[in-house]
Amino acid sequence: MADVTVEREKEAWRAGRGEPMPIRELPEAPPSLHILGPAMVLVALGVGLGETYLWPRLVLVFGPNIRWLFLIGVTLQAVVMTEFARYAIATGESIFFGAARIAKPLMWFFFVVAALIYVWPGHVAAGAQAFELMTGFSWLITAVIGILVIGIIFTFANVVYNAVEGILTFLVGFMVIGSAITAALVGNLGDVGDAVIGLFAFGYLPERALSAAWFPIIVGSVAFAGPSGMQQMWYTLYLRDKGAGMGVHIPRIRGLRHAAEEETMPARGFMFDTDDADEMRKWKGWRRWVLFDAIALFWGITMFVTLVFTVLAQRAARETPNVRQTIETGDENAAIDAMSNAFISAGGPIMGAMFLLFIAVVGWKGTLGVFDAFSRGQADMAHYFIPGVRRFNMSYVYFAFLWGVIIFGILILLFGPADGPSGILGVLGFLSTFVMGAYCVLLLLTNNMLLPKKIRPGIALNIALGIGAVFYLGLLFYSIIAYGALPD
Repeated sequence: MADVTVEREKEAWRAGRGEPMPIRELPEAPPSLHILGPAMVLVALGVGLGETYLWPRLVLVFGPNIRWLFLIGVTLQAVVMTEFARYAIATGESIFFGAARIAKPLMWFFFVVAALIYVWPGHVAAGAQAFELMTGFSWLITAVIGILVIGIIFTFANVVYNAVEGILTFLVGFMVIGSAITAALVGNLGDVGDAVIGLFAFGYLPERALSAAWFPIIVGSVAFAGPSGMQQMWYTLYLRDKGAGMGVHIPRIRGLRHAAEEETMPARGFMFDTDDADEMRKWKGWRRWVLFDAIALFWGITMFVTLVFTVLAQRAARETPNVRQTIETGDENAAIDAMSNAFISAGGPIMGAMFLLFIAVVGWKGTLGVFDAFSRGQADMAHYFIPGVRRFNMSYVYFAFLWGVIIFGILILLFGPADGPSGILGVLGFLSTFVMGAYCVLLLLTNNMLLPKKIRPGIALNIALGIGAVFYLGLLFYSIIAYGALPD
């Protein structure tokens, strides 16, 4: 690979192989303490069926001590979040553009991986399965309708990001309030204590966890500890559409009905003057803004929700003593049934139905966020790097991918190879682990090779990214070598 340098010219920064980034003024950072914004979108993407279904299922089978893997996963994700934000806020570019500045094949790798992983509608399928348990209505029909509703909402939105932020922020609130009610209804202090202690039971892996039946599922669940797969990479696109940092200079994606109103997209991002003391003051303000997002919103909300659902799983294990054996026989409804029974025991049939509705909403939310984010990422790469595509507005390219993944998702539900919702979700989680290890390596390259020295990450953050790469890729390749299996 040719040498990749960042050097300052009179009016631009030359970073890697792309066009130089013109110097622009960095906007003032908003107050560090805030609620709405890209962090809430990432929380909505990340806090979903992993926290409310996959990890409770593991607790039902292995007990709360298995959750030390969750703690490592979500803490690594908080670090990764700050480093993705570093590049996006400094340049206004997506991390995919950064990958292309290093080597275009690296960017196309993520383009292909996204197309292989995120056509799977696992979240909405699992949510529809819970809706079927509540109503008896076919999960397949509900999942197809849910996917179509996503396309209709975004098609008629004015600015797509505003719709995504509004819907997902509301649903995160629903999720947090619902989790608090859950804790009040079904938990006790002993369960809470066991759930907290389980976070620090480092190294705990019972013998049956190290099996072809369960270890690949554990690997996929680790990927679902917070944002899975490329969700963190797509976070850079949400920062751009929010106008965070240098993203203020980049137009936003509009709904299909308003696509003609889109401003012309620049051919590259921008850079601020890192030799200017006032610009560096503003940069530090943006870093504080991101750190609040990562620690208080992302890490805090994620840990709260999963703590509540660990408590619920412990109550469910007591209410349904044979649930572990039932899950191990392959009954994919057993975990949801057991947790619903815990609600019923605490508040009657109505509360059991409310739990199933909660899971259904969480599943639909996950697919809404993933399909939107997937379309943003693919559109970003296609618009900038596929010859001829730049003559179309970014919004049109986005909707070509959105409706393409919607149609493909419906075909997967109707005719796909995966064995039901849990099968789809398990494959999605397992494959996500690979891309998570890969993007830790990418961040080490982009943030240390493309950014000016004054705003590059320090040694501790670089070590954390290296640990992330080894952690995710190590789990994945060990699973493949030892068991040669995807989740069952």
